[in-house]
Amino acid sequence: MTYKITNLNYILGVLVLALLGACTVGNQAQLPTPAPIPASFSESGPKADSAAAVGKVQWRAYFTDAYLVSLIDSALQHNPDALAAVQQVEMARSEVTYTRGLLRPQLQAVASAGVDRYGDYTMDGVGNYDTNFSPNINGKRRIPEPAVPDFFLGLRSSWEIDLWGKLRNYRKAAYGRYLASEEGRKLVVTSLVADVAHLYYELLALNSELEILDKNIDLQEKAVELSQLQKTAGRTTELGVQQFTAQLLNTQSLRTAKRQEIVAVQNHLNQLLGRYPQEIGGGKTISGQRIPEQIAVGLPSQMLLQRPDIRQSELLLEASKADVAAARKAFLPSLGLSPYVGLNAFKASLLFSAPASVAYGIVGGLSAPLLNRSGLKAQLSRSEVQKLQAFYAYQKAVQTGFREVMTNLRAFENFSSVSQTKAKEVEVLRNAVSTSNELYRAGYASYLEIITAQRSVLEAELDLVNTQKLVLQSTVHLYRSLGGGWQ
Repeated sequence: MTYKITNLNYILGVLVLALLGACTVGNQAQLPTPAPIPASFSESGPKADSAAAVGKVQWRAYFTDAYLVSLIDSALQHNPDALAAVQQVEMARSEVTYTRGLLRPQLQAVASAGVDRYGDYTMDGVGNYDTNFSPNINGKRRIPEPAVPDFFLGLRSSWEIDLWGKLRNYRKAAYGRYLASEEGRKLVVTSLVADVAHLYYELLALNSELEILDKNIDLQEKAVELSQLQKTAGRTTELGVQQFTAQLLNTQSLRTAKRQEIVAVQNHLNQLLGRYPQEIGGGKTISGQRIPEQIAVGLPSQMLLQRPDIRQSELLLEASKADVAAARKAFLPSLGLSPYVGLNAFKASLLFSAPASVAYGIVGGLSAPLLNRSGLKAQLSRSEVQKLQAFYAYQKAVQTGFREVMTNLRAFENFSSVSQTKAKEVEVLRNAVSTSNELYRAGYASYLEIITAQRSVLEAELDLVNTQKLVLQSTVHLYRSLGGGWQ
């Protein structure tokens, strides 16, 4: 007897040591130390009080053109990407609900029927055969032979007790991804608002350029007529007429190409609005758009809270950390409970003979992986790698945001300066065209001087419109880079 007890203690000791060995895992990988974020977007400090950053302004207040506001509103309601982003959030919400359910007992209603034929030389076969000869067994309790039916009607439950927090970490990871999907939806909205505004300003600029070309074509047609009159009067040659005509044809070809650019931009803008190609009008002209005199960018720390892509990367990083924690705790023993209650009998006619047919019980077990743990190790290794990927993605998002703010801030300042200079250049060149025309009529200027002056003012006017467009688009890009547009 002592020998048996000693063997039992030895076996229990081996099992305990095996369970402890199953719980051991490698050291957790540490994340690198991130580079510190600069205190401001410029060496001289923030441009204004952080509370005045444009990233906090709602897009309806930031864009003052009523027609542009209506286009953005239509895009947010009908754009396929925006609608798909909402569904992505719902998918993530369902995952949270699923992981929350893992913490609760599972309960199933069960109605089952089966039949077993036990061998004559088995414990159940011999036991059933011998039981039928017992004087305590009456007709209803006699076991059918040779096959034994089994009928059950009742409830079965299974419940894994979250001893170490593995399931809670699954839920935490799912909730983090749900919040990240919401930030992803905001990112789609921000990009959509900015893209619509960008293309709208592009369309206004193209329409303005088309008006400039039309105006220059009218002037050049008059110049052709004047050169023909000068030729008839003997004051110029056919070469002058040909030069004026060639310039006219060149401008007409530019107008045709500009019309095609307008069609392409309109079609792209219509696609963002979630509709098929159609004519798009416009509100104010490109020169009539309000350009902020001073744009406050706030502090970099504020950008971290506003930009959806940075917030999304941060939340995914936290979710990946929860995945690692859950993967590590999968090596620990798990406790499961499996209770049941219902009606059980080996004859269908006896199934509802309560309370005699009532059956209930509960099974509890503690289990831990011992052999072939390669699947758990692979999952842990994968989770560690995904955590590092999420960390680097977060660092990249922060650096990208800082770079975009700096670039777009300088673009707004520089293009605003260029626009002012170009406006002065256009004014000077327009005066030069008027002067050259008067000198040409008086015979003091050649046709080449007129052509050169007209070409110069045309190029300058087109450059001015393009620069005005770049100024407006830089304000849009700065607004997006500061995390505005999703409010």
